[in-house]
Amino acid sequence: MKLIIIIGFFLLGNNLFAQDMLTKEDAISYTLNNNLGIKMANNESEIAANNAGILNSGYLPTLTGNGGASINKEDTEGELANGEVRSAEDVETRRYNASINVNYTLFDGLGRLYNYKALKEQSGLTELQARETIETTILQLFSVYYEVARLTENTSNLKQALAISKDRLQRAKYQFEYGQNTGLDVLNAEVDVNTDSINLLQQEQVLKNTKRDLNLIMNRDLSNHFVVDTLVEFIPNLVMEDILNQAKQNNVVLLQTEKGLLINDYSVKMAKGNFLPTIGLTGSYGWNESSNDNPLAFTITSTTTGLSGGVNLSWDLFDGGQSITQLRNAKIQYENQELQRKQVDLTVERDIRNAWETYQNSLFILETQKKNVATSLNNFNRTEERYKFGTATSLEFRQAQINLLNAVLAKNRAKYTAKLAELEVLQVSGQILNFEF
Repeated sequence: MKLIIIIGFFLLGNNLFAQDMLTKEDAISYTLNNNLGIKMANNESEIAANNAGILNSGYLPTLTGNGGASINKEDTEGELANGEVRSAEDVETRRYNASINVNYTLFDGLGRLYNYKALKEQSGLTELQARETIETTILQLFSVYYEVARLTENTSNLKQALAISKDRLQRAKYQFEYGQNTGLDVLNAEVDVNTDSINLLQQEQVLKNTKRDLNLIMNRDLSNHFVVDTLVEFIPNLVMEDILNQAKQNNVVLLQTEKGLLINDYSVKMAKGNFLPTIGLTGSYGWNESSNDNPLAFTITSTTTGLSGGVNLSWDLFDGGQSITQLRNAKIQYENQELQRKQVDLTVERDIRNAWETYQNSLFILETQKKNVATSLNNFNRTEERYKFGTATSLEFRQAQINLLNAVLAKNRAKYTAKLAELEVLQVSGQILNFEF
């Protein structure tokens, strides 16, 4: 078996089996459409949008309808002007009424206006919270996706390591049959084959478990089988100063604090509105009918219909200090929101600098691990040639094999660690949804 073919298989991994490929684009699409956390966040955003609509603004009038009916039966007795006394038993009186009433607030101290604006900002805040959920979920998705990719490559590497160990065991058996080595070499080779088999079995189990984790994030059937794309490409020419500038405009946490500041400002203005009067309009259209068979009544049946309207003014000149307290607390909450914004500014800048340094270190480690792979490959090639000619022991060959395998596994880990570090930089700058993966 040619070693260049082996190393090529190390790097390609399961890309050779792309018939069931779950691409990065597919993974994002599944997650955005099916992830339960994202669905709940979108529902919350829809609720906030409903609350910010005209139907919840207080600007529309209220219309109510009333109706009633009553029947009375009673005995009555009365004396007329001429002294005649009349009486009746079971006199029945019927009354019916119906009305439509309209109420409309012309002015309420501007509280309605600022409440409506606050609801609009609250809707925007909820949309930002939904976006934060999406960004966090996408980052979680790729942390698992790239872990599946890493384990996929590792599994392929371990399969090749096992193939090499089996080839070595077969060679040792042939050499033992021809008296070129001792039975100890055969036993050592068998132990190494068993060790590599166990390592491969354990890695395959971890890979299956991680694929289930990925299916869970995408809200798919946990038993779905797939392979992932192990190709990793890094975004060129990233500059930390650009990342900082983008974060000031796009970081979702910063944008949420800005929304919170606006909402608290409207709360202060609503509290000030409590000191102003409320003016409203009222109107109604009513119908009333009454009938009775009382011999003493002037009318047996009467019906009235008509319109009525009015203007009312209400002004709490003093409400025991509640409005004053509410205004003071609203101002304090606004001040706290300003302090929180300053704190978030510093926190985001710290997170960007930390993420950037982690990213740069990860790229350096990746390049170093690539060099280690080249060095280990060169050493393995030489040791393999010496082993074939009998100038290297089986233990030396095994150590060279382990060194190469460890170097390749370390390089794989460094590659995906660097990519996740890059995604964290994009997330904290508010750009994670704007780049292809």
